[in-house]
Amino acid sequence: MAVIKFKDSKVDLDKLVKFGFVKNGMAYEYQESIVDNQFLLKVTVNTDGGLETQVIDSETKAEYVLHLQPGATGKFVTKVANEYQAVLDKIQAACYEKDVFKEPQVKDVSDYINDTYDSQLEFLWKRSIHNAIWRRGDTNKWFGLLSVIPKSKLGLDSDETVTVIDMRADPEMIEKLVDNKKYFPGYHMSKRSWYTIMLNGSVDNQEIFERLQESYDLAK
Repeated sequence: MAVIKFKDSKVDLDKLVKFGFVKNGMAYEYQESIVDNQFLLKVTVNTDGGLETQVIDSETKAEYVLHLQPGATGKFVTKVANEYQAVLDKIQAACYEKDVFKEPQVKDVSDYINDTYDSQLEFLWKRSIHNAIWRRGDTNKWFGLLSVIPKSKLGLDSDETVTVIDMRADPEMIEKLVDNKKYFPGYHMSKRSWYTIMLNGSVDNQEIFERLQESYDLAK
């Protein structure tokens, strides 16, 4: 048996059922034949999103584990490993959502943007999952960028990581706002047109919501 936890992901229990999982007590169970029906892959998902997997030989009913051994080689074990991983990838894509940004204020801002502008976070860079954007639906222009960075990148004396949001503003407004305490020059974007806020409560939600409206308007 293998125990798996998808990194930076959270499970959607309703999507598990739609995918084909069956609820059994506090867990959700799924089975799929792999390798031309030679094996049965059993997947159990707990409510915290953790997975347990078993690959069972359809004929002997014994558990097959060679695909879990890092040093195992050969066409057959590779085929088992590839089909096993393909099922897990399919489950992750269908039943899990990205859970990269941990601060409570990120959820507040994300919910507000979804409700107000009908805009969902987009993860555009596969190799950089700690960056995501919001864009206007009519112009496709960005009005918000989320990133996870060390505070030292903002000029602060700390390597603690924090989620930040970059937003648009007029150059004159940016000059007034930036104090290098709560408001910082744009981290990823042009410092003339963008500025950065930490989403750690240093700026209250209502103020951020007002700034978001300004950024949204400038993304026309």
